Amino acid sequence: MDISILLEYGWVLLLLIALEGLLAADNALVLAIMVKHLPEDERRKALFYGLAGAFVFRFVSLFVISFLVDVWQVQAIGALYLLFISINHIVRKFVKKNYEEEKEEKQPKKQSGFWMTVFKVELADIAFAIDSILAAVALAMTLPNTNLPHIGGMDGGKFLVIFAGGLIGVIIMRYAANLFVKLLHARPGLELAAFAIVGWVGVKLVVLTLAHPDIAVIPYEFAHSTLWKLIFYTVLIGIAAAGWFLSKDHEDVEKQTTRV
Repeated sequence: MDISILLEYGWVLLLLIALEGLLAADNALVLAIMVKHLPEDERRKALFYGLAGAFVFRFVSLFVISFLVDVWQVQAIGALYLLFISINHIVRKFVKKNYEEEKEEKQPKKQSGFWMTVFKVELADIAFAIDSILAAVALAMTLPNTNLPHIGGMDGGKFLVIFAGGLIGVIIMRYAANLFVKLLHARPGLELAAFAIVGWVGVKLVVLTLAHPDIAVIPYEFAHSTLWKLIFYTVLIGIAAAGWFLSKDHEDVEKQTTRV
């Protein structure tokens, strides 16, 4: 395999790991809240069953999507979904947070039993998996084909890089989420940056949809060109850098507050 192709695949895999890590940390916080009312023994079991279900769902979904990835309607739905979850998360972060916190304080929720909690964790994991798979597919779709045999309906190299990113995401959610949670606590802007990146990946799917031969609103060559790849990754890195550098370090804020 050509070294340039290996480098491009390696770059996309690193991006997937970084994005999966940030999203997994946010997801891990949600799962922790969902199971916190259970005894410690049952808490571990509920998370294990949920994550096992997420792993199986990721593989099956990726295999199914691999046959549909070139259907422009699927690309369009994926683009709209990624844009929706990105905008919805960012809007809720800024607009609805205080309202929801007040509502939760006034109306405490009835706690679920063990199996109902497992069921809720499974549903949450499936929702998280859909987000991750769509983002990963959008990132990998413009990669060059390899000489590996097809898996499902997709080039073997593309399938493996998406699957590897998803597998690492599940591992991060299970074992390394605490490190990413601490990172998000220190640099809270990274959470918004992660969802902004998800939205930008949605824009990439919009471009691919509009460049589909059956739509042909924009040239097919542009959507797969080096120029578009440079634009896409430059903006992506810019969003990540903004999330890092424009985010106040909580430790610095706490030190300043202590001094005052």
